[in-house]
Amino acid sequence: MSADAIDRATFDDLRASAGAEFVRDLVETFAAEAPLLVGAMSAAHAATQPGAFRRAAHSLKSNALTFGALPLARTMLEWERGGLPRDGFDPEPLRAALDDAVQALKALCRE
Repeated sequence: MSADAIDRATFDDLRASAGAEFVRDLVETFAAEAPLLVGAMSAAHAATQPGAFRRAAHSLKSNALTFGALPLARTMLEWERGGLPRDGFDPEPLRAALDDAVQALKALCRE
């Protein structure tokens, strides 16, 4: 787990405003739903559907920003703006970054 996966100030602000229990629930929902968005991006790329690809990237970016997962959000912003990657789409690095962010978020929830 990367220490840089989550901006601590953003996460702390969210927890202070929404409450620790609610944030814990949000993190669990994010952990369950974010992989589905990665799958949607893969499917959209395979079907050459740039709109669907951008929508999934946008949703993942928005969720990442909520928690302060800034590296993940930056990557999603690039794909949201750029659309379908012309040189292919390998979801594995994205899945690894997502897993890193989720693990960091869960650790912060335990504090």
